[in-house]
Amino acid sequence: MQAPTPLLPDPVRRLAAWCAVVLLVAGVVYVGIRLAVEFRTAVVPVLLALLGTALLGPLHRRLVKAKVNRSVAAGLTCVAVVAVVGGAVYIVVAAIVDSGDEIVASLKQAGQDLADHFGAAGTSLEDIASNARELLTKFGGTAASGVLSGVSVVGETIAIAVLALLLVFFFLRDSDRAAGALRSVVPQGSADVVEAMARRAFRAVEGFMRGTTLIALIDAVCITVGLLILDVPGAVGLGALVFVGAYIPYLGAFVSGAVAVLVALADRGFVVALWVLGVVLAVQVLEGHVLQPAIQSRTVQMHPALVMLTITAGASVAGILGMLLAVPLTAAATGVVLELRELYGSSAAPEPTAPSDS
Repeated sequence: MQAPTPLLPDPVRRLAAWCAVVLLVAGVVYVGIRLAVEFRTAVVPVLLALLGTALLGPLHRRLVKAKVNRSVAAGLTCVAVVAVVGGAVYIVVAAIVDSGDEIVASLKQAGQDLADHFGAAGTSLEDIASNARELLTKFGGTAASGVLSGVSVVGETIAIAVLALLLVFFFLRDSDRAAGALRSVVPQGSADVVEAMARRAFRAVEGFMRGTTLIALIDAVCITVGLLILDVPGAVGLGALVFVGAYIPYLGAFVSGAVAVLVALADRGFVVALWVLGVVLAVQVLEGHVLQPAIQSRTVQMHPALVMLTITAGASVAGILGMLLAVPLTAAATGVVLELRELYGSSAAPEPTAPSDS
């Protein structure tokens, strides 16, 4: 009996199957993102703690190898983090306080020069001040509510930071039991695969965090030295801003570099601002052509277009925090995909043997 002819050709059926898989995965990812946004107060500290654990894991392992108790080593690591982060915040705030008045005075002088030069009505500092007072009176209630909202955001941020720090302590202390805990919650038949995927994802995040931190440190030192040579106010604070901005690839470097150029323009003039722009561009070229290939060559490599799309998607979901988390999460997902391809990818077809002459 002749087999029935399929309704659709084989290529169309394959395409339909792949479309169904893509839609299913996209739906699961969308639901996961919505749930993460809904429970962001609990999800964000966990993600930040995972990033901190990936960055601080080598230090903790060295302390453990030096016969330090795991809990004591985790506590010392967290204290070191608080000291470093607190020191960076202090440097930025001190630099802003020290040079803020000078920068504001330079900006005011620039505005006065523009008003005197063009002589346009309504552009003098007196007109601007009166308009500002009128706007403040008109929108005073809105500003007050905005202040209250800002206080609430600050409180939530502090709570998230404290919870993330506590989670880093527990993650570091119990890192030796992570594989066993993971195996206990997955089916026995897939435990090896899940553990391999988790290890690959964590190695990708660890490599990204360590490489990015080293690159950020080199960028910040180079730009700070350049700003000090050019006598730009707040050079140390601007260098700290470059260090923090480097954790958001491409966009963070652009924003921090633009701030340095604007500060130089306001205080030191157009020529010095051009020199600062040259320093920033030189450091970015050094990062893109030397540091990135040399330092992150052993981690998951992602195309710049994918990085930019990831940052844009993260910003649309969770703002600045989403931009910070998007790239390492994508690196982890890329590591999982590569691990699955190595485990289940089709082996290369054997080369045909040459016919014998006999």
